[in-house]
Amino acid sequence: MKRIKIFLLIVILPLMAFSGFHKYYISVTQVDYIQEKRSVQITTRIFIDDFENILRERYNENIVLAGKEETKEVNKYIETYLRNKIRVRINDKDMSLIFIGKEYDVDIIQCYIEIQNVTQVKSIEITNEVLFDLFEDQQNMIKTKINSKQKSFLLNQNNKTAVLNFN
Repeated sequence: MKRIKIFLLIVILPLMAFSGFHKYYISVTQVDYIQEKRSVQITTRIFIDDFENILRERYNENIVLAGKEETKEVNKYIETYLRNKIRVRINDKDMSLIFIGKEYDVDIIQCYIEIQNVTQVKSIEITNEVLFDLFEDQQNMIKTKINSKQKSFLLNQNNKTAVLNFN
């Protein structure tokens, strides 16, 4: 009996500690400036189930992502949501985001956005409020590669914007 208790403490307790009693809410957004193409390319990675939940809450309770029941109008909802939640200012000017499309990778949706006709980046301000309206402990990681410099920022409810200056 004593061996069983020791076994439980050694094997079961550590498994329970890392078994997901608390779910983490995070998205990752990569922002790259491609000078030759005069383009800022943005890739946002979001958990499919979380993104599906917010799209259902906001637009249509029957939305299905990554399934056979996914309709053509899903892209419209994704584009609308991302345009409302991701904002970019370059050189103190608000930029227009172009939704390019999406791909699914296991349990992640990758959304592709582009900003065209960017001749130079002296400063960039990125606001990312994706899923902040669904989870109060949501965090959005921003990774940038601009003018050969790489930076990362972790945004949350209290800090929704990252600013980089290149002077």
